[in-house]
Formats: sequence, structure tokens, C-alpha cells
Amino acid sequence: MIQRYSGKFYLMASPAIDSAWLSSLSEPFCKSLNVGEAHPADILPVLEAPVPFASDNSNAPQPPPLPSKNCTRTKFSKRPLEYIVVPKETKDAWDNLFKEGYGADVCILTNEKSCVLAHSNVLSIASPVLANVLRLSKVKNGMRYIKIPGVPHGAVCMFIRFLYSSCYEEEELQKFVLHLLVLSHFYSIPSLKRVCICSLEQGWLTRENVIDVLQLARNCDAPRLAFICVRMVVKNFQSISLTEGWRAMRRANPALEQELVESVVEADTRKQERQRKMEEKKVYLQLHEAMEALLHICKDGCRTIGPRGKVLKGSQGACNFPACKGLETLVRHFSNCKTRVPGGCVHCKRMWQLLELHSRMCNEPDSCKVPLCRHFKEKMQQQSKKDETKWKVLVSKVIATKNAVGSFSSRSKGLF
Repeated sequence: MIQRYSGKFYLMASPAIDSAWLSSLSEPFCKSLNVGEAHPADILPVLEAPVPFASDNSNAPQPPPLPSKNCTRTKFSKRPLEYIVVPKETKDAWDNLFKEGYGADVCILTNEKSCVLAHSNVLSIASPVLANVLRLSKVKNGMRYIKIPGVPHGAVCMFIRFLYSSCYEEEELQKFVLHLLVLSHFYSIPSLKRVCICSLEQGWLTRENVIDVLQLARNCDAPRLAFICVRMVVKNFQSISLTEGWRAMRRANPALEQELVESVVEADTRKQERQRKMEEKKVYLQLHEAMEALLHICKDGCRTIGPRGKVLKGSQGACNFPACKGLETLVRHFSNCKTRVPGGCVHCKRMWQLLELHSRMCNEPDSCKVPLCRHFKEKMQQQSKKDETKWKVLVSKVIATKNAVGSFSSRSKGLF
């Protein structure tokens, strides 16, 4: 059964049956699916690792021969190794065996004091946990009686039906998915567990149930589902923190609340750090483009500012490189400014800095066409270590950005 201890819920399977309950069953073999849905926060399993049955491989047949060399990989299907096609007739046969209960020797009692008929051989083969429960169960008039309490009768019917034929209805699965996740984990049914996890991951998570799903995912060993839930909480923290599931979790599991709050803070910090680095990278990219544009203007002659020693033809259009447009006004101001000293004019100071940055990045100062390139090379010897360190850091970051985005010539090919 499922019991609450300190705000938590535990699922317990019991092979012992109260005689009063058995005697009160007016229809011991009835099956009903018309039951209400329990709240998903009211289920939480006891974590037990079932021991699988040992297999005897002493009489295993010999493996088939290897395929011939003529066989190629393209001739085989790309389906997973565990993917097996089962004929519809076979599924229907097993489904009918469950629905009709012909020759059943197990009665599974549920919360509504209703009974689900099943076959002990099928249950024992499908689940090692159920095999152990059946071994310890009571037998009365050739019928074994076990309990699966704590979950709705409809969820138990879906669970037992899946053990027979792996069949289920989409609407019923969505209704009982959390209960089935608990049952599949507790009774060690990996195939049903994968179905439940996949359904939750692919659209059944909502802001109202994500906290319940998170707690079940952690207790049912579903780390990927738990990660998706945490990511959803971080993304929609304000709305999820107002739900009933969050309030119940805060009362029963304050440690989880603290963990989620810390995750939100950490995610916000990372977001701010990414934005800061993006802005910083944008500045370095602009400086890199300014260096390439400055070299282009002084070496090749920009069509916007005017070719070096050439006459601009009327048929030639303006330069399409954005950095040249930004430098045009600065270059014209620098060439005509009467102050033109560092600190005396803001625009000239910016131009001096660009020229010095180019000089520190230039490897051919003797043949460089950029003005004052060699002058700044000589000036480096007189600077303090503090200023020298700042310039080295700036140059290294601009060069790193240059290596990341590629050279100006490869990106602007055909523009000039």
C-alpha cells in the first residue's frame, strides 16, 4: 500500500490478504475501469532493487555461422537490436487472454476492493518482484490473492495488461502515467518505464505537475527526466513556484526547494556571464574589423574614402565593408584636426589608440602603409610594465577573435 511518513509516500506490496476483505467481495472476479484519478503527488515508491532470476546457459545452442562476405551493412535494417516486430494477431491473442481471464489463478485486489484476474506464470515471467510476491501469497480454493494498493484500479488494470501484450490506450496512459511510472519501477518492468518516461519527456510535462514528476523521477531512477524537470523549473521559476505542487514540496522536502532555488540563481549567473562575454567578444570583433579596415584603407585605398593616389571612377560604387564607413569620419577628422594630440581631442585620441593597436599587431613595420606604425613600435620601449601588460592582453584577445572569425579577406572577398 502507499502510506505517508513525514510528508512522503511509499508503495508497499503485500501478499497477505485480510479475510474480512475477501469475504466482503460480492463479485470477486469483477473488473472495472471506471475509477477516479488520484493526485500525482500521492504516490512515491519504496526503492528496492529486485534480484533477477539466474539463467542456465549450460544447454545453450551453438551460435549461427558468420555472414558471408557478400553481405553488406546496407542490406540490414537500422532498427535497434532490441526492436522486435510482433504480429498484431499475437498481441491480440495475449490481450484477449488478459481481458477474458480464462484459466486465471491470481486475483489482484486494488484500492476499490475490486479484483483484476491474471495468470501467475505470466506475472512471474514478466516481473521478478511479482514472482516473489506470488510465492509468498495465500492460496484459497486454487486462487492466489495479492494486493497492489495505493494506486487507482484503472492504473493496475493498465499495468497488468501491459505485462501480457504491451498494449495500452493513449488516453488511459496519459491519465495514469505517474502511477504506471511508479509501478514499472517498483515491479522492475523496464519496457513500461521507458514508455512512461518518453511520454512525459515529449509533451506531458506541465507547470502544474513538473514538481511531482521531478520527485518521482529521482526516486524511480530516471535521471534524464529529472534533468528535464529541473531545466523546466529554472526556465519557468516564477509561475511554477506558485503552484500547489511547489507548496507541497516545500513542506515535505525543503532541501529540494533549496536545491532548485540555487539552480535558478546559478542559471541566472551563467546567463549574465554569457551576456558579458558576448558583449566583450563583440567589442573585440569590432576592433579586429577596424584593424583590417585601417589596413585596407591605407594599403589598397577604400572606394568610400578615396583610393590612395588614384582617381575614383564614377562607375565605382562605395565600399560595402561596414568598418570603412565607421572609420571614414574618424580619418577625415584626424587629418584636419588642429589639436591632434592624445587627450586634447576625444576623436583624435580614439584614432591614436587604433593606430597604436595596429602597430602592436603589425609584423612588418618597415613596409607598413599605416601612418605612425614604426613610431609606435619605438614608443613601446618607453612604456611602463603596467601599460605594456594591458596592451598585451588587448592584443591577445583581438587576435583570438581574429582566429575565431577568420581573416577579413576571406569574409569580404568580392567587396572591393
